[in-house]
Amino acid sequence: MNWISEVVRPRIKTLFKRESPENLWIKCPDSGQMVFHKDVEANGYVIPGSEHHMRVTAPERLRLTFDEGKWVDIALPEVTTDPLKFRDEKRYVDRLKDARAKTGAQDAFKVGYGRVKGLPMTVAAQDFHFMGGSLGMAAGEAFIKGAETALEKKTPYVVFAASGGARMQEGILSLMQLPRTTVAIRRLRAAGLPYFVVLTNPTTGGVTASYAMLGDIHIAEPGALIGFAGPRVIEQTIREKLPDGFQRSEYLKDHGMVDMVVHRRDLPETLARLGRLLTRQPAAAPKEAAALPPQLVAEAV
Repeated sequence: MNWISEVVRPRIKTLFKRESPENLWIKCPDSGQMVFHKDVEANGYVIPGSEHHMRVTAPERLRLTFDEGKWVDIALPEVTTDPLKFRDEKRYVDRLKDARAKTGAQDAFKVGYGRVKGLPMTVAAQDFHFMGGSLGMAAGEAFIKGAETALEKKTPYVVFAASGGARMQEGILSLMQLPRTTVAIRRLRAAGLPYFVVLTNPTTGGVTASYAMLGDIHIAEPGALIGFAGPRVIEQTIREKLPDGFQRSEYLKDHGMVDMVVHRRDLPETLARLGRLLTRQPAAAPKEAAALPPQLVAEAV
């Protein structure tokens, strides 16, 4: 036995071994560029250089939107976990457990109340990381709770949509959320409260066929995929090549389906400006724009 090679060297290697996190670098899907994750995080999860807008979680979305990243969490109603006792390759209850363990969320929606550039707002964010942001009973109840909060507090209602469509494991019960959310939007309209939709990547399926396209103003993040069926399905159906950028934010703006395309860093200012315009409120004073209402400070996240 060679004690120098067999004993000393392995111990030296172990002593100086350094472990680096797996997510230390992020590869840009557009350019292939490797970017330090701290730089991406500091830039609002937008890749510097290519300006590719990455998906963000619902809590992160609220943090990026509300002043000082503070808001009051709105408690969401509980629903029946597995009404149809659905099973495919896995039981639906097991899929929910996995999604909850992975994301730390109960379902695909999170709702908060706070100030956006000084203007009180109710904001709901859909999380694509939770089962593709699919719309089921829990998500429908969360959307409606957000609308009811906006009605109660008389604020604009903002929804960040990110979804692959209705949740198949809940069948007709998920599809019933389409008319239910539409009724909630009509109540907002009857009360004269603005309803803004921010379309993020991706927004598809039954969500696009319901509340995502019923806003008073539709804003889209750059490069977001927005549509009912995906482009590959459409190409296979019509047997024709689709135009470049089809179903992307910029294409839809040019064709009148989206009102504006706004960079993520400019969203809070844009939402606040539109909210003040449609509620006929004056511009915010500098100090007002930086704080929550006093009664919310103790409760803020």
